[in-house]
Amino acid sequence: MQTQLIIPTQGSGLYDFTRDVEGFVAGQGDGLLTLFCQHTSCSLLVQENADPDVQRDLQAFFRRLAPPADDPSMSYLVHRTEGPDDMPAHIKAALTQTSLSIPVAGGRMALGTWQGIYLFEHRDAPHTRRVVAHLLG
Repeated sequence: MQTQLIIPTQGSGLYDFTRDVEGFVAGQGDGLLTLFCQHTSCSLLVQENADPDVQRDLQAFFRRLAPPADDPSMSYLVHRTEGPDDMPAHIKAALTQTSLSIPVAGGRMALGTWQGIYLFEHRDAPHTRRVVAHLLG
């Protein structure tokens, strides 16, 4: 069973789409869920869903790790076609994940108590992101 989830973003940040995935797997029994992001400038994370400071700290860390291309520390970057946030977004996506595997038992994802599924948008402008969800049972 497979579907495509559409996740609108409003710029850089973490976007929780756990409920969308829960709706997809509900009542499907046991299996392995694969989520695959069809983009190269955002990524997927299983992350803490209780304390918003975790999300803020993750974003701050990645901003320091790969600042915009117009920052003097990034002067070595060549790819600047789509603006100063583009190549740093590709770097961030390369360091994180574009796919996730999550066990499903009894039609429910086997996530921990404080875990949620997030699209991590690395670009500054709003985008419409697509994630393919595939459940193999």
